[in-house]
Amino acid sequence: MSRTELEHKDDEATIPFSDSLHFSDHPVPRRLTSSQKRANQWRRWSDDIIPRMIVPYLSYIEETLSLRHANVPGERHSNDGECGTGCRTRSIKVACILFNTFEEITIIACPCFPAPLQLLRRGLFPCAPMVPSLAVDLRVLEFVRLLFVRQSPNQTAWCDALETFLDGMRYKLTSKNSLRHRFSNAFHWYRVLTVLARDHISTLITDARKDSSRVDQPSEYLRSRCPLCFGGNDWRNEVRGSPSMPNIIVCIDACFTQKRSTNPRGATGSDPPNPTSSFFLPTADVNAMEDFVQRCRGEGRQARASRAEPDEDCYEEGMRVPVSVLNGCGDSFIAADEKREKASTRFFTDTGLMALLCRHDRVLWVANLTSVGEKQHYALALLDQLFKHLPAQMTIGLLYDIGCQLERSCHKWKFMDDNTLSRIAFAIAIFHAYGHQWPCQIVYHPRKREGFGLSDGEGCERLWSFLKPLIPSLRVSGFNQRLFVLDTQIRHLDSKSLQGFGHWLHRRWIHCQTKKNGALDSLHDLQVDEDMLRVEWKAQVDHQTRPAPRQSRNKAAEVITTVLALEKTLEAQEASIRELEMQLHSGRVPDIVEFNLQLADIRSRRAKTADTLRRRRAALGTEDKVNLQKMKKDIYLTVRLNALAVKTHIRDRLRQRKFELERLERSYRATINAEHKLHANTQQSIKRQEPGILKLVSTYNGLCSQLRSLIRQRRAPPYAIMPHIIPRDGIFLLDVDDDIWQDVGLDDDTMAPPAWLSDDAVRNGIRLQLEVDRCVEEEARLMHERAVIQEWMLAEWGAIRGASNNAVTDAVMSFHLRSHADELVNICVVWKKKVQCIPCAWPVGESWGPSDEALLQAARDQAQSSFRDEDDAESVEGEEGDCEGDLEYGEIGDEELMDAIEDIALADEYRYDYSNELVDDTDDIDDHYMPSSPIKLSNKRRCI
Repeated sequence: MSRTELEHKDDEATIPFSDSLHFSDHPVPRRLTSSQKRANQWRRWSDDIIPRMIVPYLSYIEETLSLRHANVPGERHSNDGECGTGCRTRSIKVACILFNTFEEITIIACPCFPAPLQLLRRGLFPCAPMVPSLAVDLRVLEFVRLLFVRQSPNQTAWCDALETFLDGMRYKLTSKNSLRHRFSNAFHWYRVLTVLARDHISTLITDARKDSSRVDQPSEYLRSRCPLCFGGNDWRNEVRGSPSMPNIIVCIDACFTQKRSTNPRGATGSDPPNPTSSFFLPTADVNAMEDFVQRCRGEGRQARASRAEPDEDCYEEGMRVPVSVLNGCGDSFIAADEKREKASTRFFTDTGLMALLCRHDRVLWVANLTSVGEKQHYALALLDQLFKHLPAQMTIGLLYDIGCQLERSCHKWKFMDDNTLSRIAFAIAIFHAYGHQWPCQIVYHPRKREGFGLSDGEGCERLWSFLKPLIPSLRVSGFNQRLFVLDTQIRHLDSKSLQGFGHWLHRRWIHCQTKKNGALDSLHDLQVDEDMLRVEWKAQVDHQTRPAPRQSRNKAAEVITTVLALEKTLEAQEASIRELEMQLHSGRVPDIVEFNLQLADIRSRRAKTADTLRRRRAALGTEDKVNLQKMKKDIYLTVRLNALAVKTHIRDRLRQRKFELERLERSYRATINAEHKLHANTQQSIKRQEPGILKLVSTYNGLCSQLRSLIRQRRAPPYAIMPHIIPRDGIFLLDVDDDIWQDVGLDDDTMAPPAWLSDDAVRNGIRLQLEVDRCVEEEARLMHERAVIQEWMLAEWGAIRGASNNAVTDAVMSFHLRSHADELVNICVVWKKKVQCIPCAWPVGESWGPSDEALLQAARDQAQSSFRDEDDAESVEGEEGDCEGDLEYGEIGDEELMDAIEDIALADEYRYDYSNELVDDTDDIDDHYMPSSPIKLSNKRRCI
């Protein structure tokens, strides 16, 4: 078939079928533009052809036993096209692509039996809805579908390889482009068909499950999203690990690597939507929330305009952390600066994604970002959608990188009513806490705050990691096509995580018990009273989160500390500039582009630091300057303030180191394409900072030694506490319980130091007791989820049995329901085995739904398959060496997560504005945007 004939067929495919039968009456075919042709074809696919193909497709799957015995196009259905109603027929020649051959067939189409249905009966899927010129074997399409959810989709490469393969067997294709375009069209609508067919089966099961007893329960949508969170019979069976434990835990985060480029030709149109359900929030809902947020802020600013700002630090309404601390957290993250662009709207129409996930890494909803940054209305739109599907009294725990800032805005601008806001417990994601001030960490850190157990809030990061292969192809896709591909990938991750729930619960339970027993043993060795530890922890939180008065006897010391820290920052930056300039003069610059970027950046930061220091010095009053001179004569006070300034600077440098990769990535992106080169240069640049940090640690430890000596010589106040030395080993981990956060002996002048500050046993005991408390909470939640997963399985099995009884006369539906039941039995076998060591939070009985015989047979089949896999692995091991399995989605355990995250800590794409080091407090924070980056799990090789 020639290119001209193929193009002529495309033109015909855009004309209504009834018109295509009367070409003799229309000697001049009506010509349509390409966009009109595409819209017409899309409408026919969505409204007519695909709905009519769902039942025939399910019938074909039943007839061929899930494509095991697929039809051969030329051998069956020889009487297709013989219409008994007298319709006008038409002969169509179709090129058929199979796995190992290429052939042409002729079909007779009519309006009551169109070409797509005829081809589907032959095991083929057409490229066009009316007059297709190409059809692809369903087995080929299914193979490609499974392949493209496991690797970066590349239809151009696939079609080129297929054409080369067929060409090697002397099957000639006359047009390369026609194969790619037609294969892509067939592949897309095949995926649409499979999604709708799966939804059709799910609807039958859902309808069989509906009854009047499920009142005031999470919606069916949420029940389908996560069985562990929403699958129980009654959510009022509370998690009893702590009185303040929320019913469910969710996390929110955004990713600005999943962009979509603006059309280079300036086209403003959008590709048509797909007739499938989506996890994405409707654009209208997001825009409505944005308008609502702007109205709230406008009204709030008018109401606050007449108020005078308080002279002293204070708590804002509903907050447990003072304003000064919240402003400090805002300084640490670029999310607090809405003027900074994360993605340019000039080059990108869609700038990123924001997702809402449960604690089991199951996607609940996704919002498409179109702004330059991570504005708060996206998170609020996701939360609003969640609350629409929850019962009126159900509570949630929300983990968010800047949870403190989101809660502050909700109280400040009244984004939510008091009843809704009281149902949310805010916290910060565990590996993002280093960017927050210490008082914020002891309130919002999930290991310090009651109710969050061992949840980490990093599910979104794992999701971005698994979606990373889609970045190149989706960068240039259409709007709705991009959403469809992302939805497809999320469905694939859902199927993987559903099978792995048993492993997930088992792994978390073992880790929780190990962690709990270790902490209890250490507590027993300390021999400290538990009640006293709780009293001391409450006193520590109250003391360290109290507002800092703007006028106090410690004001001069606070100012001196700030000025000294800024001076040391300025000295370090000037030393770095001198070192770089010496490298330039000596000609030791390997990469002049990188060198210029680095020098310009550090000069800019030096100028900003100098300006901040000048303003701080100018702000000193007369009394402060006098106190400054007096304090400089006090050796102990001078050394103590110097030590505090150095420690503050060390904390800032460690934060900077964690934020460093993103800044370097922006610099290298335009000049270096190879990922390994970027990684190598980044590692070298950050390694160059480590000696400076270690030198600061040595300086600080030397000052601590001086303080210890002065205390022993009784040249210090009688209440002075010896400060803690910072160990060089592990300094770069920046964990929440490190001594780097505590300024013991440096900033308190209390006459009677409390035990939580001065007694090491009490301080260690508090940390261990908090660890035990979180393990107890995690244990209670796992027991709750253990009971819920069995209740969900029982209900799901009952729904399948009910749907099967309703479809007993329908052989096709019965086959698919039996297949679904078989899958559920296989999952049930794994779940039951893995969770048998976990006690239930309430009695649920012995039954899981499937009969004992069905479970026993499924267990035997799995055992035989496992034995075969072990034999294959042993044979491969003998030939090629040891092999390990892949890490599945969401299967990384807590005991491995810290190590994995620390190993790739330099890959965190969190922004840090170096000009914000010890600057004045920022103004009221409006919209925030927060960077995010995928966490790369170290995938292990799988032996084949």
